[in-house]
This record gives sequence, structure tokens and C-alpha cells, in this order.
Amino acid sequence: MKFRRLLIFLFGIELVIAVLSPISANAASSQQGPVTLPLQRVGTSSFASAPMATDVSGIPDEIDTALNGDADNGTDLGVAINRSLPGTTTGHGRPVNSKPKSNPVLGANFQGLNFHDQRFANGGNQFSVEPPDQGLCAGNGFMLEAVNDVLQVYDHAGNALLNGGQAVDLNTFYGYPPAIVRTGPHAGERGPSITDPSCIYDQAIGRFVLVVLTLDHVGLTASLNGKNHLDIAVSDTSDPMSSWTIFKLPVQNNGTQGTPDHHCNNGFCLGDYPHIGADANGIYLTTNEFAFFGPGFFYGAQVYGIGNSVLTGGTGSVVLFDTLGGAGPDGAGFTVWPAQTPGNQFDTDNGGTEFFLSSDAVFSDVGTSNTILLWTMLNTSSLNSVSPAPTLALSTIAVDTYAVPPFATQPAGNRPLSDCIADTVIFPNCNVLVAGVASHNNATFGPPNGKLNANDSRMQQVAYANGELWGALDTAVNVGGQDRAGIAFYVISPNSRKLFLQGQAGIADTDLTYPAVGVTQSGRGVIAFTLTGDNDYPSAAFSGLDAKVGMGNVQVAATGAGSWDGFTSYVIFGSGRPRWGDYGAAAVDGNNIWVASEYVAQTCTYAEYLVAPQGQCSGQRGALGNWSTHISMVTP
Repeated sequence: MKFRRLLIFLFGIELVIAVLSPISANAASSQQGPVTLPLQRVGTSSFASAPMATDVSGIPDEIDTALNGDADNGTDLGVAINRSLPGTTTGHGRPVNSKPKSNPVLGANFQGLNFHDQRFANGGNQFSVEPPDQGLCAGNGFMLEAVNDVLQVYDHAGNALLNGGQAVDLNTFYGYPPAIVRTGPHAGERGPSITDPSCIYDQAIGRFVLVVLTLDHVGLTASLNGKNHLDIAVSDTSDPMSSWTIFKLPVQNNGTQGTPDHHCNNGFCLGDYPHIGADANGIYLTTNEFAFFGPGFFYGAQVYGIGNSVLTGGTGSVVLFDTLGGAGPDGAGFTVWPAQTPGNQFDTDNGGTEFFLSSDAVFSDVGTSNTILLWTMLNTSSLNSVSPAPTLALSTIAVDTYAVPPFATQPAGNRPLSDCIADTVIFPNCNVLVAGVASHNNATFGPPNGKLNANDSRMQQVAYANGELWGALDTAVNVGGQDRAGIAFYVISPNSRKLFLQGQAGIADTDLTYPAVGVTQSGRGVIAFTLTGDNDYPSAAFSGLDAKVGMGNVQVAATGAGSWDGFTSYVIFGSGRPRWGDYGAAAVDGNNIWVASEYVAQTCTYAEYLVAPQGQCSGQRGALGNWSTHISMVTP
């Protein structure tokens, strides 16, 4: 572990004027209040998976275009979905100054799931997928990590408990056919496409909850049929190694399967980027709603409330609030992130209260904003009745200007996928046989060593602890006269709608991306993030955070071993988006906070990349990518 001096500036703690207003649940039909939805119990599950496998010679790797935006290597005929806001502009950051503070203690830490785990789970019947999109939850002595598209359960010493230490694929866990069948008479058949895992240990019911977005296909073909749903797995006890119950919540919102009709372009909506929070009475899922087919029009964030009694076999309700028309220049909430609560520190006022935070710089023509949004759901206890009557209200919180960050950087290093694509001498067919592309063009987005996506200033993980609401987002910061990716963090008194503390953090020649906040019941917190830059390979890092002194010095828990070498950074794969990360994760278990961030755990030469099985570098990566995750237990 190494320590980094953090450049940080804490901004004024000032009262802000908040406007509280009701939100229309369905802008298309102008209904007031929430819409009640069906939640289908579809079966049970437990952990099982096929053994690991290696690439089959002569069969190029494939990517799932449904999950990788418009990335397509020419071998996959699936339909790509545009899930980015059009016209998002990078903003200019404000200067930050030095403000070092105390450091938390790093405990057990270890490498989590990686690209190789993802690609070769379920007998190798998986796609190559990036980014990992981490879900992390901890409780009852267990810690569960899920990424696109595998999961693992660990004990507190970091021992992997499932499947002989091998990852379990999400398609198998949720009871679906394999993501893709690679060999045999059924080669090419597809199961549903699963993405965006998020999980929580629900303190109120003592169970683990794992949610994913699932996109249905036309039969077992590559074509998507437009139907999509949130698949919600709930452990039947506080032991995640035992049985789970699976629920399905349709989110296409076109009037079918009990959903309201939001009139998305070409008939189907997409419930993208689901995340989860909880209070004493239920769990709360939020999505960003896009058109499923055609241009990626955005239709506002969706907020779902599900009573605990529904999840545990009793009666209750699922309700939906549509934020379209409720906030922002474009009239919609965006990435409305629900709060998680350590222990039992729930807000029980007004029949139970759940809080959410969001940001709105993505709606600005110049990529900046000086407001964040506080959403408050009241009367959540009614979710456990046959007549739910929660309300959702919005307040605007004035903050110092934050901005959509620029791409992050990394040093030059071994990039064997680049060498494979470009090779016309040593192994001229590497581009086709290993990478699955016909071209030898190894150009990257940005400089020759590639750039990393640093998000779009959307709010990241939110915590409600010690009576305060804590959150962080990616922002542009100006350090030494240069705009870099940095972190903005906030502590808010939600009941009075006052900003308690705010700050922005950055390091010269360095980028900090995808912050995730975890806070103990006593109000001591940690921010986890990826650190990368001109002189640092992508590394897993964290800082302390509290409501009095803000964010402390950066500690690097796992130093990156080499360059990110993923397929979405290469122009030939057609994504236009170097998909490094979408979010990290933090989970509180008593006085300890588990944090997980994406980093690069390996490096290998092109010669090592070509050793059979080709593209795996002795089991450390896959042909098309080398992301990894790192998990740390931190005591504030």
C-alpha cells in the first residue's frame, strides 16, 4: 500500500433554498402519485456452475453488442443500444488546493473478480464484456461481489466460497440458458443478456438482495425482442450460500405486462443502470429510462419502491414514480441513486422515509452545474399494505460548480491486444483467430496508449448514516492549470435540506474516477475509487471521509500492474466509448467498510499473449480485455 498527497478544497457550509414539489408518476398520462406494478415470483436458485474452459481454436472471441453499447466486432449480429445522453459536454474544473486529513486503516484486501473469471465461467459459454460494473454487499460474515456477468461469495479473509473458487455466471444463477453457446450442435444460441449488477445486505430483513437488468431475446437468437426486466434475487436467509428466491419486474414501460406506457421511441423503453437502496420498510430500485430501439432518447429516471413483505413471501406492493417532468432543464431526473443505511439507522419519520440524490450537469450545454437534487420518499411503510400511498418530492441543493470530467489517462505499457490486431508478420491471423476482427487497424480513442472513460458526473453511491446523507460524483477539477478527472463529495442534512459539507478533490497529473461512498453508523466514512494518470496504471484507491474534515489523503490499496488493454478502447471495435468502469462499490458491515474498485492486476507481453491458450497470459486475462477488481476492508 502506498499513500498519495491529496489536493482538496472544502467549500462553504451554507444554507440553501430548497423547493419541494410533487412528482408526476406518469408524464404521458399526467397521473399523480405512484403507479402500482406487478412483481412476479419466478422461482428459486442456488449456486452452481459448469467448470472453467479455454478458447476453442479457430473460433474468434465475441462481444455482446446488447451490453457494450454500439461496440461490434463484426461477428455478432445483435442489436446495439445507445445508452448515453447525446451531446454531453466535458466541463472545465475549478481549482483545488491542499487539505490533507486523517487516514483510515487498511485491513484484509485481495483481488476480486476479473475479465478471465467473466469470460471463462460456465464452461466458457460467456461473452467478453466490459466494463465490470461492480455490485458489492456484506453482512453476516459474508461478502458478495457481482460484476458483468459473474459473481462470487467471500468470507472476511477473502476466501472465495463458491464453485471451488471459480466464479458463477449470472445467467446460470438466474436460471437462464448460457449467454452464448460456443461449441457443439447448439453453437451460437443465446440466453438473455444480463447487465448492471447491484446488491445490498438488507438490514431490515437480514437478507442479501441482488438485482440485474435482463434483456430478452427472440428465442435463442441474437435478436432482442424489446422486453426487459429487473431480476431481483433475495436470499432466503442471511446465509448467501443457501437458497434464493427470484422475482421479475418488467421495465419496458410500454403498457405490456402491467407496465405504464411511457411512449418510448419505437415502442419499448429500457430500464438501464439499476441501483438499489433500502430503508426499514422496503428496497428502492432506480433506472435511467431510454428508448430500447432506435435513437437513444432519454425518458427520465424511474423510481421503484418494493415492500419488504413482498420480498419475504407476504403481501404488499410495488410502486413506480416517473421523474420525467420533475427536474432539470430537460425535465427529468438522471441517475437518481437511492441511499443505503448501515445497521438500523433508518429514518422512521412520516411513516418511513427513503432518500435519493442525483446530479444534472449532463443536461447542460457546457457540461457544468451548481445544483444537485435531493429526492425524498415519504410514507414508505405503506408499501407493506394493499393500498400503498408513498409520495416522492424533490428539492434542489445549491453547490459549488461541478463539471463533466475529461477522459482519464494512463501510461504506455504492454498492450498485447493492440499488437495482435496490428500484427502482419509474427502471427498474421491473430486479429481474426483471437480478436475476431478482420482489420489490422489498432488505433485507440485518444493517444496511442488509450484513454479511460471517467463517467459523466452522474451521482454515484449514496449513504444515509448518522442522520446525514452522503454522496459523491465524478467531476472535472483543475490541478496545476490542467483539467483532470476528480471527485466532488457532499454531506447533506436531508430533513432540513441543508448542505452540511462539500468539497472537490484531485491530484496533479492524475485522475480519480468512479467514487463509491460507505459510512458507518457513527458517521465515519470511506470513498473508494480508481486512481490512474500520466504516471500511474489504473489502481484501486480510497480515502477517509467524515462530516467535519471531509476527504483525507489518498491511499492506494492495489497498484496497477500495467495498462488497461480492453476492446472498447480500440476504434476497430466501433464503440466510440472506451468503457472503463460505470461504478465501484462500498458496503458497510459493523465498523468496517468493504470497498471495491476496478484496476489492472496484470501485464504481459505479446509473446506471452500468444502462448496457448492464446490471449490468456497464463490465465490472467482474456483475449479482449484485462480489467480486474480489488476488494479491501477499511476501518475508518
